[in-house]
Amino acid sequence: MHDRIESLAARIGAAARVTILTGAGVSAASGVPTFRGRDGLWRQHRAEDLATPQAFRRDPALVWEWYAWRRETIGGCRPNAAHEIIARWSQRSGCTVVTQNVDDLHLRAGTRNLVRLHGSIWEQTCWNACPEGAVAWRDERQPLPEVPPRCVHCGSLARPAIVWFGESLRHEDLAAAMTATACDVFLTVGTSSVVYPAAGLVHEARARGAFTAEINLEATGASDGVDVAIQGGAEVVLPLIDAAIR
Repeated sequence: MHDRIESLAARIGAAARVTILTGAGVSAASGVPTFRGRDGLWRQHRAEDLATPQAFRRDPALVWEWYAWRRETIGGCRPNAAHEIIARWSQRSGCTVVTQNVDDLHLRAGTRNLVRLHGSIWEQTCWNACPEGAVAWRDERQPLPEVPPRCVHCGSLARPAIVWFGESLRHEDLAAAMTATACDVFLTVGTSSVVYPAAGLVHEARARGAFTAEINLEATGASDGVDVAIQGGAEVVLPLIDAAIR
C-alpha cells in the first residue's frame, strides 16, 4: 500500500486539475448511515423503496418520517478527516469535488467547487412544482415543525430536494461533473461504483487521459479499471496521501 500511496500522492501533487468523486464511504466514519448493508433498513423498509416518487405519492408522511430521522441523525454528525483533507485540497486552483452524498458534510468542512449530484437533505422543493417552489430552499430546523412540511410558497406538500431513484440528475449538475472529467487526476473515494451516471465518471476521465485512482473499503466494479486501487477507509487513507504530497 505504501508504494501506491506514494505514487498517488506524487500524481496529485503535480496535477494542475484534480477531480474527486465521493460517496457514502467518506461519511461513514462520521456516523452517517449508508443506503446499503445493515444501515439500509429503517422500520423494515429498504431505503431504495422509500427514496422514490412512487413512495412519496403513496405515503408522503412515511417518507418524511424517514427523512426526519435521517436529518436528526446527520445533524449530530461532524466532518471527519477525509472531509477535512478534501476541503483543503479543494482550495487549490483546478480542483473540483463531485459528491453523491446528500449530508452536506463537505460544505460544513469548507469544500469549494462542490457539485452535489443528488441534492441535499437540508433543502426542499414543492411537490407540485409551483413556479417559486421549483427552486430549492434550505430548512435546517430540528425537528421539523410539521411532518410532512409544506411548500413555503403555495402551501402544498414539500419534498426533499434530493434526486430519488428513477429520477434524472439535474442537467447543470451532470454537465459540471462531466466537465470535471477533463482533469489530470480523477480520484473516486468511498463509492461503490454501482450508481450511474456517477459510476461512469471515472471511466470517462480515464478515456480523456486522466490518471485514475480508487479508495474504498473493498474492491468495486471499477477497481480493475483504474490505475491505482487502495483498499481502506477514506478517513485513514487520505491523511496518509496528504502527508506524502510534496
